Amino acid sequence: MQQQQQRRTSGEMNAEKEGVLLELEEDDEEEEGEEEEDGEMVLEEVEQDVFQSYGTMPGQQPLHKPEWAEFNLKPDSLYFNDGQRRIDFLLVYEDESKKQHKRSFQKKQMRKRLAYESNLINCGLQLEATSSVVDEKLIFVKVHAPWELLCSFAEIMHIKLPLQPNDLKTRDSPFKWISRFFSVDENIIKPEQEFFTAPFEIDRLSDFYIQDKETFFNPATRSRIVHFILCRGEYAIRDNVRKFGINKLLDSGIYKAAFPLHDSRFNYQSEDPNCPNERYLLYREWAHPRNIFKLQPLDLVRKYYGEKIGIYFAWLGFYTQMLLLAAVVGLGCFLYGYFMKDNCTWSQEVCDPNIGGKIIMCPQCDQECTYWNLTITCESSKKLCIFDSFGTLVFAVFMGVWVTLFLEFWKRRQAELEYEWDTVEFLEQEEQVRPEYEARCHRVVVNEITQQEEHIPYTACGKCVRMTFCTSAVLFWILLIIASVIGIIVYRLSVFLVFSATLPRHINGTEAIQKYLTPQAATSVSASIISFIIIMILNMIYEKVAIMITDFELPRTQTDYENSLTMKMFLFQFVNYYSSCFYIAFFKGKFVGYPGDPVYWLGKYRNEECDPGGCLLELTTQLTIIMGGKAIWNNIQEVLLPWLKNLIGRFCSASRSEKVVPRWEQDYHLQPIGKLGLFYEYLEMVIQFGFVTLFVASFPLAPLLALMNNLLEIRIDAWKITTQFRRIVPQKAQDIGAWQPIMQGIALLAVVTNAMIIAFTSDMIPRLVYYWSFSVPPYGSQSTYSMKGYINNTLSVFAVSDFRNESKPAALPMFANQTTCRYRDFRYPPGHEHQYEHNIYYWHVIAAKLSFIIVMEHIIYLVTFAISHIIPDVSKKTKSKIKREKYLIQTLLHENPVKAMKKNMGSIADKILKGADGTFRPKTE
Repeated sequence: MQQQQQRRTSGEMNAEKEGVLLELEEDDEEEEGEEEEDGEMVLEEVEQDVFQSYGTMPGQQPLHKPEWAEFNLKPDSLYFNDGQRRIDFLLVYEDESKKQHKRSFQKKQMRKRLAYESNLINCGLQLEATSSVVDEKLIFVKVHAPWELLCSFAEIMHIKLPLQPNDLKTRDSPFKWISRFFSVDENIIKPEQEFFTAPFEIDRLSDFYIQDKETFFNPATRSRIVHFILCRGEYAIRDNVRKFGINKLLDSGIYKAAFPLHDSRFNYQSEDPNCPNERYLLYREWAHPRNIFKLQPLDLVRKYYGEKIGIYFAWLGFYTQMLLLAAVVGLGCFLYGYFMKDNCTWSQEVCDPNIGGKIIMCPQCDQECTYWNLTITCESSKKLCIFDSFGTLVFAVFMGVWVTLFLEFWKRRQAELEYEWDTVEFLEQEEQVRPEYEARCHRVVVNEITQQEEHIPYTACGKCVRMTFCTSAVLFWILLIIASVIGIIVYRLSVFLVFSATLPRHINGTEAIQKYLTPQAATSVSASIISFIIIMILNMIYEKVAIMITDFELPRTQTDYENSLTMKMFLFQFVNYYSSCFYIAFFKGKFVGYPGDPVYWLGKYRNEECDPGGCLLELTTQLTIIMGGKAIWNNIQEVLLPWLKNLIGRFCSASRSEKVVPRWEQDYHLQPIGKLGLFYEYLEMVIQFGFVTLFVASFPLAPLLALMNNLLEIRIDAWKITTQFRRIVPQKAQDIGAWQPIMQGIALLAVVTNAMIIAFTSDMIPRLVYYWSFSVPPYGSQSTYSMKGYINNTLSVFAVSDFRNESKPAALPMFANQTTCRYRDFRYPPGHEHQYEHNIYYWHVIAAKLSFIIVMEHIIYLVTFAISHIIPDVSKKTKSKIKREKYLIQTLLHENPVKAMKKNMGSIADKILKGADGTFRPKTE
C-alpha cells in the first residue's frame, strides 16, 4: 500500500504548528513521571498497528503528520489543493495552543490527536490540514482514501460492486401512465443504471465493471469506507486497553466534528464543472415544498445519503400512499355518519323536551355535585351519532384488512429495494462488528462450528446477568409511567371535589371567565398540564437511560444495537402515549357502581364517570387533540429549531459574508445529525401508525389526518437533511429493522382494541340488542322493530332516599322535591325484588358484546391470514433478478477461473505427453 509523502511546512501557521510540536516533545520529557501516572503510552505506541484483526504494520515508524496547505480560494472545490485527490471525509479540531485549558490538558489532547492522525496515515489514508477562514482557532483536516486502500477495505467490508449491466427485460406496469404525472422529470434526474453485483475481491478485479477508477466507488461508498477506518483508528493505550475510534475523540472534545462533505450548495449549482450537484437536484426536485405531490427520487436519495436514509423515505412514501385508500374510506364513513345524524332516533329522544327534558340524571360525584337534565347532552349526542354509527363498524373491519395489506405489500417493496440496493445478504456478509464490542473482547472461546478460537466480551452467564439487569430496568421505567398515570387519575378524582366546592355553581352571564372555568374544565386542564410535564420529564430521562442500558448490553453489530434500543424506546413511548387512550376506552366509566353504592379508588376517591356525551366521544376528542397537536408541534419543531440554530450561527459569524468560505467550512456551520439518526423519525411515524390503527373505530378521520401530516413530513424531513444538516455518514440497512415486527404486533393488537371499542366503549351493541330483542314483545311494547324508547330503556331508576349520607347531593331549589333520578346502567328499579341488581337486558348485552368480539376477531384474523399467504413476500420479477445475479456470480467469479486453470493444466499435460513420444527430451548428463 502506498505510503503518503510528507510535505515541508511553510508559512506562519506552519512554523507555529512546528513550534508547538517541538515544545510538546520537550515538555513530554520533563513530565515523563506524570505520563506514567496517567498510564497513557501514546507516542510510544503510535507505530503499532491500528487494525490488528487485518494484519500488522511495520514497526518503528516515525510520527506522521498531515500535509499543510492554505485555502486556494476555490469555495466549491471538493479536492485537496492539488486538485486530484477527492475529499472523502473531514475532521475538525480546535488548535490546542489556543484553548483556554490547563497546559497539561492541552498536551494530553494534542498527543492523542497526533497519535490518531499518525495511525490513520500509517494505515494508508492521506490527510491535508487547512486553517479556518473565519475562526483562526479551527483546523480542518481533509481525508482522502487512495484507490488501493478503497479496494482493500471494500473486500474486508464485503461491499457489493457492479459485475455487468442488468440484461433482463423489464415489463412496464399498465398503470405507468398514471405515475408519469407524479414522477420526477427524467431529463433532470436521470434513472440509475441497474447492475448485477457481487462482493468485491481484489484478486478478481478484472471481472468487475470498471470503466473509471474515479467513479467505480461513488462518494457515499468512499465516505463509508473512510468512516469504517476512522472508527477503528487507535489513539492511546491505558491499563493495557486500547482506545480507538473517532466517536470517543468527538465525545472527549479532541475533535469538534467529523463528517463527509455536501457536493454543492443546496440553492446554487457548483462552479466546479466536475461536480454532479446532487444536493442541488435533491433540493429542487425532492425537498422543495412544490414537490409535495410528486414521487420521490429514491435512487438518488440512496446514492447520496446511503441505503439507511433511502429505506426510511421509501417506507414513509409507501406508508403515505397506502394511507390514501384508508383516508378515502374513513372520510366516506365519516360523511355517512354526518348525513345520517338527523335520522338518529336515540339522539332525537335526548333532545326532545318531552323525553330528554323530563329525565333528571343523578349526580356524578359525592355531595358537591347536583342533579342535571339529560337535554344538556343534546349537542354531544348529535356529534356522537357521527362517530357511533354503522359506518364505523364497517371501517373498523376494513382497517383490520388494510393494515395486513400494507404490511404484506411493503414486504414485497422492501424485497425489491433489497435487491436493487444490494442489501440482500448485508447482515450475513457485510455488516461489521461494532468497535465498542471489539474493544471488550478479552475472553477466548472455541467456536463449536469452526473449532477455532475467537474472542468474546462475556460468557453465557455474564450475558444472562446483563439481560436480566436490562430487562428489570426497562420494566421499572414502564411501571414508573403506569404509576404516574395512576397518580394523574387520582389527582383528577380528588381535585374535582375541590374545584366543585370552590368554584361558583351559579353562572353570571356578564362574567365570561366563570362561564368556561367550570370544575370539569379546571380539572381537565390542570391534569393535562401536569401529565404533559411528567411525560416530558420522563421522556428526557428515559432516553438517556435507554441508551445507557443498551450500551451496557453491548450488542455485537450496529443493527443489533439499534433494534435493542428501538424495542426499549417503543415500549416506553407506547405506555406513555397510549395509556390515557386505553384508560378512556376501557376503564373510565366501566367500574362506577350505582349512585347508592359507588366504587371508590383506594377506598376514598369515587371513580370517574363518562362525560354526558359518552366515553366514545371523549376518546375521539382525545385522539384528535393528541394526533393533531403532536403533528403540528413536531413539524414546527423540526423546521424551526435547526433553522434558528443555523440563523444564529450565521449571525454570530457575520464576517463570513466578506470572505470566500470553502465548502468544508460552510458545511461545518450546519447542524450535526444526532447519534440516533432517523430513530426519532421512525418513532414518530410508528406512534402515529398506532393511533391510526389501534383506536380508529372511534375516529375514522385518523387516516386522513395522518395522510395530510405525512405529505408534509416527507418534504420537511427532506428539506431538513438537505439544507439544515451536515451530510449524514452513509450507512447500509437491509430493512426498517425492529420497526417491522413492532408494526406487526400493533396490527394484531388493533383488531382486539377496535373490537373492544365497538363492544364496550360505543353504544352500538346495546342499540342492536334493543332493536332486535327489547323493542318488541316479550320484552318490549313496540309492534315492529324500532329504536323508539331506547333512551328510557337504557337509563335505570334510582330512589333519592337510598343515597348514603356521605353521598347525598347538595340539592338546588329546583330539585328540592326530586324523589328519583336516572343513571346509565342496566339495573332493576327500586321496589323490585332484585332492586339495583343487573337486569336481563344487561346479560343480553354482555353476551352480545362477547360474541361480537369473538366473531369480529376471527373473521379479520382469518381474512388477514389468507391475504398474508396469497401475497408472496418476493415478487416473481425480483426472484428472477436474484437468480440471474447468482448465476453470473457463479459463472464469472467461480467457474471461469476453474476453466482457465483446467486449460492451463491441459497445455502442461500436452507438453509432458509430447516429451514422452520423443518430441521433447530433457537434458541428460
